[in-house]
Amino acid sequence: MSSQVHAAIKERLLEGAYKPGQRLSAAELGTEFGVSKQPTMEALRLLSADGLVTIVPQVGCEVATYEPQEVEDFFALFASMEGTISGLAASRRTEAGLRQLDAISGRIGDLTAETDPAARSHGYRVLNRDFHAQIHALAHSAVVAEVSHRMWDLSDFLINTSGAVFPLHAALEDRHHDHEVIRQALRDQDTEAARQEMERHVLGTLTIMH
Repeated sequence: MSSQVHAAIKERLLEGAYKPGQRLSAAELGTEFGVSKQPTMEALRLLSADGLVTIVPQVGCEVATYEPQEVEDFFALFASMEGTISGLAASRRTEAGLRQLDAISGRIGDLTAETDPAARSHGYRVLNRDFHAQIHALAHSAVVAEVSHRMWDLSDFLINTSGAVFPLHAALEDRHHDHEVIRQALRDQDTEAARQEMERHVLGTLTIMH
């Protein structure tokens, strides 16, 4: 049960349903999900390990809060890692893998026709994860993909708790354009362009959070 509660609360956190510093009551969440306090506490401990919530001894649990400098530092590190993965993918990609990436990019392109801000924001968050996960697959490096996966959760959390209203909605077209540039670099097997464009793309996330 704790894994199901963990997944449900995590999805809310990544979607920005809770604000930074907001108190999360294990008892109230347990009642909401129809489980005892124990699996709820275990779920919150796992989320704490992910950096999404903070457990304060003798006080309780609250949604994690990060200072602006910490956010900038995170995205600098994240951009470097994703750039490295993208460069590896450019040198190791396969035609079959590129076709899968093309299909995902096509679905993101279709999403640009959506007019509802909430649907655009959620849809892009999900498809964006698929797009980058496919680039990880093209890189054929399980260890870096595993490390990056945890960073993607924190990235989504930081974006959607930045205070901006549906930030991914307004940035959809520009982000899709970035993807197309990266996709071309991968197809051309241009490792340096793939690395640089990915780093620029990830660092650009900071501009949509204000």
